[in-house]
Amino acid sequence: MEFLQLATQRYSVRSYQERPVEAEKLDQLLRAAQIAPTAKNCQPFKIFVLQSQEALEKARQCSPLHYGAPLILLFCYDESDGFKTSANAVNFGLLDVSIVATHVMLQAAELGLGSVWVGYFFQDKVVELFDLPENLKPAIMMPIGYAKEDALPSPKHSEYKELKELVEIL
Repeated sequence: MEFLQLATQRYSVRSYQERPVEAEKLDQLLRAAQIAPTAKNCQPFKIFVLQSQEALEKARQCSPLHYGAPLILLFCYDESDGFKTSANAVNFGLLDVSIVATHVMLQAAELGLGSVWVGYFFQDKVVELFDLPENLKPAIMMPIGYAKEDALPSPKHSEYKELKELVEIL
């Protein structure tokens, strides 16, 4: 499948089958994360694979947006280990982990898996329940699995602003 076709067809899945994600597919998702570009290739991230019943229950306590997925990836960035510059106030760790999550999300789509990017969760609860060290900051929770047969994209999925509103050529 061509990239634009994949990117266009991929949508946020909010209804999952109880079917587990195969280990081989999980390995491919994590490999996609590993090769994602990061500033100066510092790779200042850690991914927690939440798939045990205990881990999934903890995730449910941190966010109502889990959608019954059999797998949730918790993406964190390491504040102490990343590219830093005094030229601007950009948080490269957060940018880097966002790139990594995007790679995983698109890899999931290629593998026939659904995913949804969740930014609505209680960070303090994540830190507490998963016993995160002070330097690791939770950024994204990503439920992943096989979409239920009746899962559909949001009605807004195919709404795009005109390019002229998004791009300015100088």
